[in-house]
Amino acid sequence: MTTSSLLRPALLLSAGLLIAGCASTPTKQSTGEYIDDVAITAKVKTALVKDDAVKSTEIKVDTFKGVVQLSGFVDNQDQRAAAERDATGVPGVRSVQDHIALKNG
Repeated sequence: MTTSSLLRPALLLSAGLLIAGCASTPTKQSTGEYIDDVAITAKVKTALVKDDAVKSTEIKVDTFKGVVQLSGFVDNQDQRAAAERDATGVPGVRSVQDHIALKNG
């Protein structure tokens, strides 16, 4: 047996483990999904900052597999609706979970 024939199975096993390590599961993101979600989160935060109707400093944004979760506190229902509308308008957002609470309610 040559050295190359001995290395071939080890290289195939290593490549298989590397590919499996990047795979997505229902509770874990692939590397590509993670990068996409980071970009989506940044775009949603930017949209919130640009909207004068939203108190963006009091809204937290989390993204998992394209699903954006908004949480935090706002003064009224109009601010809550504006935040959800802003998040929904970002490309790549599959859905928005609105967990924003009203300060007075």
